[in-house]
Amino acid sequence: MDRNFVDFRLAPDDISAIRFGVSPGHELCHAVRVLQRPAEHPLQWGWLRGVRDRVPREAFDLLALVIGAEGYFPDFFTATPSWDMTPDDEADRLRSVPPDLMRADLAKMILRSTGARQAAITQLRERPERARELIADAWTEAWAALLAPVWVQLERILRADIAVRSRRAATEGLAGMVTTLHSTVAWNGDAVRVGMRLHSEVLDCRGSGLVLVPSVFGGQRCAVLTEPPAQPTLFYPALGVTETWARDPEEAERALGALLGPARAGILLAAHEPRTTSQVAADAGLAISTASHHLTVLRDAGLVASTREGSSVHHLRTPLGEAIVGAVL
Repeated sequence: MDRNFVDFRLAPDDISAIRFGVSPGHELCHAVRVLQRPAEHPLQWGWLRGVRDRVPREAFDLLALVIGAEGYFPDFFTATPSWDMTPDDEADRLRSVPPDLMRADLAKMILRSTGARQAAITQLRERPERARELIADAWTEAWAALLAPVWVQLERILRADIAVRSRRAATEGLAGMVTTLHSTVAWNGDAVRVGMRLHSEVLDCRGSGLVLVPSVFGGQRCAVLTEPPAQPTLFYPALGVTETWARDPEEAERALGALLGPARAGILLAAHEPRTTSQVAADAGLAISTASHHLTVLRDAGLVASTREGSSVHHLRTPLGEAIVGAVL
């Protein structure tokens, strides 16, 4: 465990004190860092091979200027991740960052930079509304080129990780789940303790709770958000990230099809949101009786859960199903 640490203090055994989220902004910021130092990120080489010829140079240069290659980057890129956060939501939120917060975060980057980079960030800080517009435009352009083509694969990994962690929290308690997040994370009495390289801090989260956010691009270390207005947040490495995570979805579907059969693989891959048997049948191009049979097999294997809502039955992947899909993708 690192000598320095951040303690997120929580009410003992209060599972409601912890929730999970996803952060498109966090992923894009770290993708920008991967492009700056590709040799340090072998798990992203598969993604890099597909993306290096379509990097939007001006947008990338601005984001690299503001984000840097390591250490702290502005909180306004990642403030308060949520379970249902989408890339469009993130872009809209970025365009509404208060000017005072923009100035404050850019001031932190000025202290962490020198020379021409420091002068350029200083110019941005002097006109925060203009800086916000430029940064949001660059974020949108970079997202479209770098992560939008692989967001389906990326999001499935993140949500599969959350499904596994949630199940573990329900069966083993918060302490049992927290200690598996990363080697630098521990349960310390009434707190989630995160080992840090440079600073120590204690936060009382008993009114706000703690957001846990898995990351594909964040590397093999954890990161934290501790300053208002962001909710206390811990970013940690997602499970199942390999060099092939960004492979084509059709290739992944074929691999899952070899395990389950093409029809069941397609149904499982599409089961990230609740659907009725009729909807499953229509989407898969199957008779309702055939779709019902495949759903029964998937349900008996623990990969799909079926719940009745009024006169309809809705089918959704279970945590085990999420884990299998995440591992394949």
